[in-house]
This record gives sequence, C-alpha cells and structure tokens, in this order.
Amino acid sequence: MTAEAVVVCGVGAALPSRSVSNTELTTRLDTTDQWIRSRTGIVQRYVAGSELSTSDLAVRAARQALACGGTEKAEVLVVATTTPDRCCPAVAPTVATRLGLTGIPAYDLAAGCTGFLYALATAAGLIAGGTARTALVVGADRLATLPDPGDRATVPLFGDGAGAVVLRGGSANEAGALGPVILGSDGTGADLIRASRPSALRMDGADVFRHAVDRMSTTAREAAAAVGWSLGDVDRLAPHQANSRIISFVARRLGVREDRRLGNVAEVGNTGAASIPLLLADAAAQGRLRSGHRTLLTAFGAGLTFGAVALTWPTLPAHPPFGRKGPGHDQ
Repeated sequence: MTAEAVVVCGVGAALPSRSVSNTELTTRLDTTDQWIRSRTGIVQRYVAGSELSTSDLAVRAARQALACGGTEKAEVLVVATTTPDRCCPAVAPTVATRLGLTGIPAYDLAAGCTGFLYALATAAGLIAGGTARTALVVGADRLATLPDPGDRATVPLFGDGAGAVVLRGGSANEAGALGPVILGSDGTGADLIRASRPSALRMDGADVFRHAVDRMSTTAREAAAAVGWSLGDVDRLAPHQANSRIISFVARRLGVREDRRLGNVAEVGNTGAASIPLLLADAAAQGRLRSGHRTLLTAFGAGLTFGAVALTWPTLPAHPPFGRKGPGHDQ
C-alpha cells in the first residue's frame, strides 16, 4: 500500500565524548583561537578515538531516534556517510544487525554533506512507493580523520558525529510531513572538495563558499515554494553546519531573521552527513525547535551536491536527551 505522505516521527544524535578546543589545536597548528573563530565560527569539535567507528556512532544515533519515535523497528535503513568503516562492505547492514533489524534492506549512500537529504529522499520514496511502511535514516561521519593533520585551513573545520530520523507513512496535512526533497549535483565542481586514499582532504575555500551560498539559497527557495510557503513563513532555518559565514550569508540571502536560524557549528563543527539531523536533535532537545515550527532544511557538499526540504516540525512522542550531553556520547 502506498503512503499519502512521509512523516518524521523520531530523531536522535550521537557524539564522541572527547571535545577538542581551538586552543588545543593551536598547540600543533600555525593558527590562533581568534583566527579560527573569526573565519569559521567554530569553538570546538568532537573527535572520535580509534575505538569509536562510524558504525558505532550510527548505532547510537539510530537507537535514540527509534526510542524517540516510540518503536524498536524500521523496515528499511539508509546510512549517509563519506567515512564508512571499510570500503567494503557497507556500514548499513552492520548497523541494522546491531539494532536487531537483521533482514531488512540496508544500504549506504555517499553524497558528501548533502548525504542526509539524499538518504531522506530515497527512504521517503520507498515508503511512498509501498516498499516499506517505516524507515530509519542516519547521517554519520568521522570527518576529523580526513584532513592533513598540519593543514590549518581544514583541520579546525571538521568534527565527528551522527544524527538520525525515523520516517513513517502518514497524511500530507499532519505535522512532520515532508515536502518534495529538492536535490541537485554539479560534477564540474568535483575537485573543489576532494579526498582519496592516501591523499588527505583538500578544499578550495573561496569557490566552495560561493557555490555553497548560491546552491543552498536556491534549493531552499525551491523547497519552500514546493509546499506553498513564502520565505517569511519560515519559523526555523536548519542549514548544513559548514561554517558560520556560509550559514549567515545563506540566511541573509533568504531573509531569515537571526532568531529563526538554528545552529550548533560553534560546538560541533562540520560533521558532514550528520550535520542536519544532529542539528535537529540538538535544537529539539534545547527547545529551539518546537512542534508546529515551519522548518526549512538545506545542504551543500562535495560532488558537488546540494538539496533542501521543508516540513512542519512534529510533536514527538518521546524526548530523550540528545546531542552534546545525552547518551549519544560514548561512556
């Protein structure tokens, strides 16, 4: 049976326990706390040790999301990641089995920092098409492992983490229903953000900035229009947490007031595919994102990839502690 709409009904997040401050980075990089803050808005980031894998983070975020949604089950699992535990096999089947979901369809998806929105769209399509009634979508990355350890331009940007949402079939007029997911790519910019074994991550900052602001703003406008919103209708903007300058420029271009912008980049840095779901979980836990808020998500990542989607935030049936201070940390 096909679903009339696809609805968000649970959210969760996980972070490593170890935070790395800008001051700590200055002991090994030619930089200062002020230089990092002024250019990125980042104060600290969480970094996983060798004992904590991408799949570990994904499992923890997924468990929180399932608990929040009042269920232990999902009929499909999609994990968005740039940093799987191994090249092969994928992370998702391992995560599914650890969650007690052996046998369900489970697969990875790689679309850089836009990966969560790509995964959201594919999982929503499976529900809408009748393949599954519920889905678990996880964004998980250990991006702190990718830069050259001596590169002051990239090391301060990235942190590790995971975020997850639970989806179910529902009606188009209920809170939590997803609008059309606007997605795009542009391979002419593939070299702007790049990493390959054994090469470290490299990024052409000025071009990335320009493309990110343009693409995130454009797709956000399209996503709002797709559900009949004007930008003035938006209560909360939840952009990919790349850096504070990109976030600020996107918000200003869209005309979204500062008090309507969600952000945690200062505390967690750029966590890749985990960025948006981790932000949603964090904001919900802190009361910055509440039931009924018309919420606009937008992202940009390597590929180049970009996307956006609109939804009215649901009333969640359970509300465990998320993010920085909750059980998503390794104990």
